[in-house]
Amino acid sequence: MNNETFVQNALAWENEPFDSATQQATQKLKKENPEAFEDAFYKNLEFGTGGMRGVMGIGTNRVNRYTFGRNTQGIANYLKKQFPEENLKVVIAFDCRHQSDTLAKTVAAIFSANDIQVYLFSSLRPTPELSFAVKELNCQCGIVLTASHNPPEYNGYKVYWKDGGQIVPPQDAAIVNEIESVDFNDILFTEKASKIEIIDKEVDDSFIDASIQNGRIATANRDGFKIVFTPLHGTSVTILPQVLEKSGYSQLHVVEEQATPDGDFPTVVSPNPEETEALTIAMGIAKKTNADMVIGTDPDADRLGIVVRNHDQQLVILNGNQAMMVMTHFLLEKHKQNNTLSKNAFVGSTVVSTPMIQRLTEAYGVECKLGLTGFKWIAKMIEDFPDQQFIGGGEESFGFMVGDFVRDKDAITSSLLACEIAAEAKTNGRTFFDTLIACYIKYGFYKERLISIVKKGKQGASEIQNIMKSLRSNPLTHINGSAVCRIEDYENSTLSLPLQGKTEELPFPKSNVLIYETEEGTRIAARPSGTEPKIKFYFSVNTKLDSADKFKETEAVLDQKIERIISEMDL
Repeated sequence: MNNETFVQNALAWENEPFDSATQQATQKLKKENPEAFEDAFYKNLEFGTGGMRGVMGIGTNRVNRYTFGRNTQGIANYLKKQFPEENLKVVIAFDCRHQSDTLAKTVAAIFSANDIQVYLFSSLRPTPELSFAVKELNCQCGIVLTASHNPPEYNGYKVYWKDGGQIVPPQDAAIVNEIESVDFNDILFTEKASKIEIIDKEVDDSFIDASIQNGRIATANRDGFKIVFTPLHGTSVTILPQVLEKSGYSQLHVVEEQATPDGDFPTVVSPNPEETEALTIAMGIAKKTNADMVIGTDPDADRLGIVVRNHDQQLVILNGNQAMMVMTHFLLEKHKQNNTLSKNAFVGSTVVSTPMIQRLTEAYGVECKLGLTGFKWIAKMIEDFPDQQFIGGGEESFGFMVGDFVRDKDAITSSLLACEIAAEAKTNGRTFFDTLIACYIKYGFYKERLISIVKKGKQGASEIQNIMKSLRSNPLTHINGSAVCRIEDYENSTLSLPLQGKTEELPFPKSNVLIYETEEGTRIAARPSGTEPKIKFYFSVNTKLDSADKFKETEAVLDQKIERIISEMDL
């Protein structure tokens, strides 16, 4: 958006169809804070890897009833072009964030005004339940109002298609084009109450039953297994305790201080189970109660944090790659034991997740399909290969999906699966951690680390672009003394093999991702976040682990290697 267009768009918000409060707030922001005013209007809020997310407020680059209303009107227009109007159905869910409930009602009103049948959840629900409900209710589309694990000032808008997965090509581009053609004057805000049906317990019960059917697969003494669970003030508290208790886990301690849904997330710096601080209270309770495991989910219950006891009985937080490895291993082993592992089975993962997952699937004779960051690509794999058996899918950012009854990362069923793994291990005199170490010994010890660098606002976006540009124009030739043998540039769809002097085409959709790999298997990936003002660097190093008693010293060697690489890159 150029400066002239920016000024014109901003001026429009001082007049109808924007309400008087919005008009006044626009004028006030322009007068009192020109910098914030420009940031609010310099571009339109965009769809990223996890839908559309942004800071709440006035402006085209903010979350409000008009930007989300424009989305909804555009989607309504698109649906009418794609499906018979008399059969159109949409289901809507929302999380604990500020304005989520009122924004959900606005979205419902707009769809109903366009003569589309709406199913609206009565209160906040987990995102995976929304994915489930799309197929359960035979809807063509689903919307969830959530900003996942972002800070309190954020909200977001995720769009799901009829298969229960988030929109992917060609629907995503077509829908965005439809949205961009909508003028704010075109939005139909006046609801038709007869077109809106409130849904509640019936869908909950179906989702709970499906979660248990897919996740309760261990042979274990569940009564003797102690769990501390924190929803981090989010939506999982509405469903997960019921799933665990109905599965037989009677010793469940819900963290009281974090059990009430609250968009301010008052007890944590960030409601993200990837952050150690977010699980501090739960871990403290686990120490006092001698719990076997801590489970923490993000506000919309698609990300899962797992804390287990190591060989010294100390509580340790697993990263997303470690959790994914153990859960995938367990699923494959159970299928193998039950003779239900098809010859055409596959596991889904992403290009920035641990390469160890490919070593695991090879050992079981199972295909590992890789996609770009985001579970929408794993959902697309299921849709694109209906004749193959989907086992499960995971990515490094603390997401996992068990089976295909949900087509997005699902912290509800994954939490149950994690407890099943640990409870069965305990029944057999072992631990979840023992299973992880056994995987390292068998498939190779892969150690990963993620660094996120925050760059806010218009200036920050420019800085992130320059970092990626520099990495492309001045490619690394060596990493920690090992020659770079492979460069994957997903923005340019090229695979470069510098030691062979060859270049090939990458068969992936274009995405701003760059991955280096060295002769010894070290990998560095760089990508701007699709949901936050950050650039992310993913590091993966590996070596052989001979035995469990050498785990600590081997891990220290790998950690030192990552530190050297970070220092080498001056990050």
